[in-house]
Amino acid sequence: MVEPMEDLREFLEALEARGQLRRVSAELSPELEIPEAIRQAAYRKGPALLFEKVKGHPGWRVAGNLFTLDRIKLALGVERLEEVGERLLAPLSAPPPTTFLEKLKAFAEAASLGRYMPKLVRGGPVKEVAADPDLTSLPAFRSWPKDAGRYITYGLFITRDARGVTNIGVYRIQILNKTEAVVHAQIHKRAAELFSSSEGCVDAAIAIGGDPALMLSGMMPTPYPLDEYLFAGVVKGDGVEVTKGVATDLLIPARAEAVVEGCVDVRDLRKEGPFGDHYGVYDRGGLYPVFKAKALLRREDPIYYGTVVGKPPLEDAWMGKAVERIFLPVLRFLVPEIVDLNLPEHGLYQGVAIVSIRKRYPGQAKKVMAALWGLGHMMSLTKIVIVVDHDVDVHDLNQVVFALAQRVDPQRDVVVVPGAHVDVLDTGSPVPGYGSKLGIDATRKLPEEYGGEQWPEEVEPDPDVAKKISDVLRSVLQ
Repeated sequence: MVEPMEDLREFLEALEARGQLRRVSAELSPELEIPEAIRQAAYRKGPALLFEKVKGHPGWRVAGNLFTLDRIKLALGVERLEEVGERLLAPLSAPPPTTFLEKLKAFAEAASLGRYMPKLVRGGPVKEVAADPDLTSLPAFRSWPKDAGRYITYGLFITRDARGVTNIGVYRIQILNKTEAVVHAQIHKRAAELFSSSEGCVDAAIAIGGDPALMLSGMMPTPYPLDEYLFAGVVKGDGVEVTKGVATDLLIPARAEAVVEGCVDVRDLRKEGPFGDHYGVYDRGGLYPVFKAKALLRREDPIYYGTVVGKPPLEDAWMGKAVERIFLPVLRFLVPEIVDLNLPEHGLYQGVAIVSIRKRYPGQAKKVMAALWGLGHMMSLTKIVIVVDHDVDVHDLNQVVFALAQRVDPQRDVVVVPGAHVDVLDTGSPVPGYGSKLGIDATRKLPEEYGGEQWPEEVEPDPDVAKKISDVLRSVLQ
């Protein structure tokens, strides 16, 4: 077992030591060329890549295709990603103390939660160089030929609301010029909520790289009002290092590769897009607020990290699978009948969810659908929910298809929810962010759901005959 990684560089070193990183010495451009290389490596399930010569950006290197499920475990220092979710639930899972000794123990455990708090440091590697606030100096990608421009595809977008709660999200950010960029924060995101309730220019920062736990937690559905630096500390199992910004009142990641500070002018809305997104098409884009850069901090020899999206499975699909595993214990806590969850890598993360349950009463599958759709940022955008019995392996799509074919009557078991909020990027909906949802009950039906009849008994071989024939065929079928 390794300790969680402290920053992007330590993670890259660990990958290289394990033969999971390759260096690219050829000079390549961040416009189309590096994204194409990352995309091809991801489709081949290849190693992480470190590009050592970036055309037009001397002094910079670019890292890509970093995260797979195994590499995410390495970055977080865990053997099972579910350990992270269990850590999140630990304060809620213990029974209330009754005796004096139990109360002392509970007090000590509560005090230990302080280790997850962010650690404020005076400087940090990110402050090695104070450069001109030039967004175009970043080797941001143009991933597809018809993209509207170069995009920061995995910047940690940092804001703080009136309650003092820090939000860190990952939104695509289209660079317009040296000091301006459009922030694609969809309407259901916390940053968009902050923008809609604010006037003037809202302090914001864009961090590149840094602590892998922080990088990953930025795309997780953090429950509000939990501060996202604290949440990242829980994900990591230790507090992340932060330092005071130089142009804002925000705390910024001390071990980031670069941070651009500025503000978002909520009155200045500009056209963003088109952008080739994870649906495999060019997104329609829309009007979004403009980030205005005021300061750029970076390391002396910075490493840029960016993702490339397109038809799955690319790196974002495996990040989505990691979120699935991390939040499974949380889902089980909130919806106790849930056994397992699969967000298939080709299901666009929010497109399809397959969930198995321990069914005890009629209508329970539809109750679970409603519960999942009501879980805020965690599952509310999921378009299709398929519910199966506990003995169906949700990760074996053959078993899932068999359950659909054997146990579903479309009139009885299919639920369509019209007029629902959906992913703004969903190409299936004619109105961005507004469409419908589909639920399918593929469980065995109880008598109340089956016309008063018992579900048919499933065929099983005679055990004695099966053993005898297995012995006979052992040498025949070798």
